[in-house]
Amino acid sequence: MTLYRSTRDPHAKAITASQAVLQGLSPDGGLYVPVTMPQIDFNLEDALTFSYQELAYRILKPFFSDYSQAELTDCINSAYGPNFTVPLVAPVNYQADNAYLELFHGPTIAFKDIALQLLPYLMIIAAKKNQLTNKIVILTATSGDTGKAAMEGFADVPNTEICVFYPKDGVSPIQEKQMLTQKGANTHVIGIKGNFDQAQTNVKEIFNNRDLAEQLATKGYQFSSANSINIGRLFPQVVYYFHAYLQLVKAGKVTLGAPVNFSVPTGNFGDILAGYYAKQLGLPIKKLICASNKNNVLTDFFNEGTYDKNRPFYVTTSPSMDILVSSNLERLLFYISGEDAAKTAQLIADLNKTGKYSLDENTKAKLVDFAAGFADEASTETEIARVYQASGYTLDPHTAVASAVAEQYKKASGDSTPMVVVATASPYKFPQAVLRSLGANEIDSGLDAVNQLQALIKVPLPKTVADLFTAKELHSLVVEPAEMEATVIDILE
Repeated sequence: MTLYRSTRDPHAKAITASQAVLQGLSPDGGLYVPVTMPQIDFNLEDALTFSYQELAYRILKPFFSDYSQAELTDCINSAYGPNFTVPLVAPVNYQADNAYLELFHGPTIAFKDIALQLLPYLMIIAAKKNQLTNKIVILTATSGDTGKAAMEGFADVPNTEICVFYPKDGVSPIQEKQMLTQKGANTHVIGIKGNFDQAQTNVKEIFNNRDLAEQLATKGYQFSSANSINIGRLFPQVVYYFHAYLQLVKAGKVTLGAPVNFSVPTGNFGDILAGYYAKQLGLPIKKLICASNKNNVLTDFFNEGTYDKNRPFYVTTSPSMDILVSSNLERLLFYISGEDAAKTAQLIADLNKTGKYSLDENTKAKLVDFAAGFADEASTETEIARVYQASGYTLDPHTAVASAVAEQYKKASGDSTPMVVVATASPYKFPQAVLRSLGANEIDSGLDAVNQLQALIKVPLPKTVADLFTAKELHSLVVEPAEMEATVIDILE
């Protein structure tokens, strides 16, 4: 059975997958990682015949080994059905000399759907397995997409409440509209007068407040997370790396066993970390290319070995990447530190105290699986225009960042390995930014920009966007960052 331990406390008791799903964050503030790396029981040739659902089961079974075959199969089949608009769930689209892995065909047209449609089912089973009687309170910070996708998954799920904090002026108008119109008696959306890093830091502090946890437990509540710090969010993302590779093989783009590169738009480091796990499981990935926007703290980390958040915070057209503290990087630190929890804890303590840490040369050398680059606003716009002019294919700004960085990498390295760009959102989530990139002189505001973009690119509107035109806003609360904990208490009381 695969058990999980904290990245920070070497003496903490290992727990089961279902317990880790329920807790989300370790009591010491660390993230859960497998005690030993799970192994898959199939080869890539066998997997060529798998459906997405079967592939998901075969990959996730060793990670969630205390779930029975019937339980895990039911979770997966419930998560990946008609709620996704294409049978492949995550198809690959070949455009402008790249393969684009489209992760935006779910109910909120962003990649978070793939994990967050599954997490509620995993959590319900976990609660039953562990005889949990408390109501689960999903507490999450979002930089734009996690919040809507989490609420879509947990809306009206029995015995749950979900509180989502987002930077009031740090998401796109469509992202905000999607959240504010979210239905569900158990959903709560709160804007904060600050940025995502402030929201995420305060959510972690709420999680780590033992007195608050005990106070709420007496009232029948238990916190959990829908961010990719939760293993129930992280490991389902491993599946689509395998799925993409198998599609390339079947399309004759690569021969079975030959390597590929993935360029991943990266903010909190969960998506690209899933690619790292895929490589550990045997997927032939040559390089994982960490693509950042103007908030390029990760670029400097991979290129220089120093993580330094002491820098300006920029609000960009790719808001889901507007992050200076990438939580999931802690898991990578754990692995490149030789699974040394004490060393990992010290690096995070240095970050919390001084805003930065540096790797020694031996540890830095273990970043060999990664390359990194960034695209500023001008480069992002240029890439959207380049791909559209070359193929008529429209990128959202996050995907454009990954596409631009992929081009930078190919030119700088001379590496001709086939490239998969992870396409994380529909362009309709960011119509103003896309219209500007495509040369529109006058850009409409709000939902009018959606119609303007649709008239230009001629791609049918996804239902979730079309529904926004008649949806009523149901949430309006905005608070200061310092008021977040009190707000959660007020909601629950």
